[in-house]
Amino acid sequence: MKSTYFARMKLSPIFVYLLFSLLLACNNSDKQGKENKSESDIDAARNFLEAALKGNYKEASVYMLQDSTNLGYLTVTERSYRGLNPDEKNNLKEASLRFFDTKKINDSTTITVFANSYRNDKDTLKIVREGDLWLVDLKYLFEHDMDTLFNNQLIKTDTIHK
Repeated sequence: MKSTYFARMKLSPIFVYLLFSLLLACNNSDKQGKENKSESDIDAARNFLEAALKGNYKEASVYMLQDSTNLGYLTVTERSYRGLNPDEKNNLKEASLRFFDTKKINDSTTITVFANSYRNDKDTLKIVREGDLWLVDLKYLFEHDMDTLFNNQLIKTDTIHK
């Protein structure tokens, strides 16, 4: 009886999309990961952000933790980038990065506040070390101030909480 239930079950489009994204992420070769290895936490952040500013999201994903949430956020960001007009894309490609504040949480986690010279909008990024690789945890960029709504702080400020 249970086997017919699973045979008739339809897959959610979101589940199929996340599964497909995860499979694509697993396609990165070890050789590519070693070639694009970052020397430090800030180097990983810079490599990730520069690739994203240039619209090269495949390269950016090499510098990012490979989990379904991160891949989903990267896909949303890429889709948003594709919707920009050519002038905006060019301005982002030519933008430089600025790092304002960096805090080492421990020997394998760093939080940094950054902006690009085109938008000059501060945001916060988390970089973690897995083995000998420094990787961006993109989830932090999207989720780090969610708890401030419970503290009646409706204005997002990108600073490092000390």
